[in-house]
Amino acid sequence: MTKKITLLLVCLAISLPLFAENKYSKRLSESTTVLTTILDKHEVPQDVLDKTVCVLVYPGVKKVAIGIGGTYGRGVLSCRTGDEMTGAWSAPVMYTLDTGSLGVQLGSTSTDYVLFVMTTRGANKVLSGKLKLGADANATAGPSSANAGGFNDPNVDILTYSQAKGLFAGVSLGSASMGTDNDANKELYGKDVDAMQIVRSGAAQPPAAGKGLVDELNRMSAMRK
Repeated sequence: MTKKITLLLVCLAISLPLFAENKYSKRLSESTTVLTTILDKHEVPQDVLDKTVCVLVYPGVKKVAIGIGGTYGRGVLSCRTGDEMTGAWSAPVMYTLDTGSLGVQLGSTSTDYVLFVMTTRGANKVLSGKLKLGADANATAGPSSANAGGFNDPNVDILTYSQAKGLFAGVSLGSASMGTDNDANKELYGKDVDAMQIVRSGAAQPPAAGKGLVDELNRMSAMRK
């Protein structure tokens, strides 16, 4: 019996890290697919892409059926590196999203969100690990390519977009809050590391599953203009 218990514990010790790796690899893969799909539609102005400091992607956000109309999602963040945040894109950082009372808007539909952080002020707020839209950073629905001039406001920190049932558009996220998914980052990188360390200090290299996301961001816009 003791040998069986020991064998079971060994199997769990091996399988749990693999399960975590697969879970986070799936999140990275789904986020990459969402970003690629949205960019290939060419509905985000290139000028927005070239001025973007950070990008947050939340794939498949769904309504939480608890009777309070809330939604909760998990996604990834990547930012431009360097002191002025104009360089290459960083390794991905795991993030969470809580949209509060947007359940009525979402219904039962699975919705993808992509947020473009347009200012270093907004980026620093995001990288602090906890951010509430409206209170900590100004956010607004992002413009389409047909209305490219609408985004050009230095007071706007974040432009927000959504995609549901194949339809893509700018969307207001109200007072949604987001923060670093610390447990996920620890599992992904094998050590305690925060968003600021990953982006500013290069404390972690992109995992194999995150390379596609970084490559897609470089294809989107290699340098900030």
